[in-house]
Amino acid sequence: MALDLSPYLDAIEAELQEIVSPPAPVHAPLYDMMRYHLGWANTDGDPIQGARGKRLRPVLCLLACEAVGGIWERAVPAAAAIELVHNFSLIHDDIEDNSPLRHHRTTIWKLWGLAQGINTGDAMWTLARLAVYRLRDYGYRERTIVQVAQQFDETCLALCQGQHLDISFEGRLDVTEKAYGEMIAGKTAALIAASTRLGALLGDADGAMVDALGRFGRHLGLAFQLTDDLLGIWGDPAITGKSAASDLATRKMTLPVIHALAWERQRGESRLHELYGTQDTDDASLTDDASLTDDASLTDDASLTDDASLTDDASLTGDASLTDDASPAAAGALTDDAVLAEILARLDAAGSEDYVRQQAATHQQAMLATLNALTLDSPAARELE
Repeated sequence: MALDLSPYLDAIEAELQEIVSPPAPVHAPLYDMMRYHLGWANTDGDPIQGARGKRLRPVLCLLACEAVGGIWERAVPAAAAIELVHNFSLIHDDIEDNSPLRHHRTTIWKLWGLAQGINTGDAMWTLARLAVYRLRDYGYRERTIVQVAQQFDETCLALCQGQHLDISFEGRLDVTEKAYGEMIAGKTAALIAASTRLGALLGDADGAMVDALGRFGRHLGLAFQLTDDLLGIWGDPAITGKSAASDLATRKMTLPVIHALAWERQRGESRLHELYGTQDTDDASLTDDASLTDDASLTDDASLTDDASLTDDASLTGDASLTDDASPAAAGALTDDAVLAEILARLDAAGSEDYVRQQAATHQQAMLATLNALTLDSPAARELE
């Protein structure tokens, strides 16, 4: 029987609501922007009854705390901090990606401008940082709080480093699988790893168990992102909330594409390179990103097999570069739908879908093996599985 997550979610929501409250009326507009982003308010700041989201990362933090024998209620401030830093990153992502929508709602920067969007994200990051110090109210020692704060800051830096790599990949077709793995390890996996690691730390686990649960979270985060890569191309729009093959339409450099481009290079071909250089994506719906960076969930069909490594395939980490003058003239004669269909055909020929499924399965298997080795036996530990 699945564990009832309602108590965890209710506690997280109450903590978030308390943290994101204006200290004085003059600052209410800033907090209204944050509350709007979190789904609690409309553009006028009036309360609304919106979906609160899955709160995956903070729930993982509390489950990890309980799984190692801790009292999960004491870790709620850290869980709230994790959720706030996740949302800070989304506010800035929307600016950096020029996204007008998130989950069919206008993004903060589109409503209030770039300057206010940046400042609102900064404010949310600061509230996340301050939330860590609320652990004092739950009886944690200063030494433990300093440990949490340091790991929290290191995670925020990893997020920024991963985002830097992601931005630097835009417009490039020579991104290697190794570089992509480093990017998602920072942008996606780092915060999920911190969630389970900090939960174990606040549950008073020993260093070996804290490290192990951190590895569990990292593998979960990598599997999560790779599954999202699959959904962004082959996912059902009714489930993902994105247009069919939306990642291809926006020319995102995800692992299926990186794998297929490398496959072509090995064969001395360049058709996918030419096709991926054509783009006409003015449709704003393509940027309404419901991807992992905003709580897309893993699907049940992501249980896959094989032990291929994410970054060890030497054929995909070479330094062969693509020339800048590869002409998309032939592809340009095709309609957008025809271009997308041919891109999909090239990915199919390269076996990209199966390859990425194997990569996701590898991390899922490593995740479960790490958890099973800890021999934890509690409802919370079983929920982590």
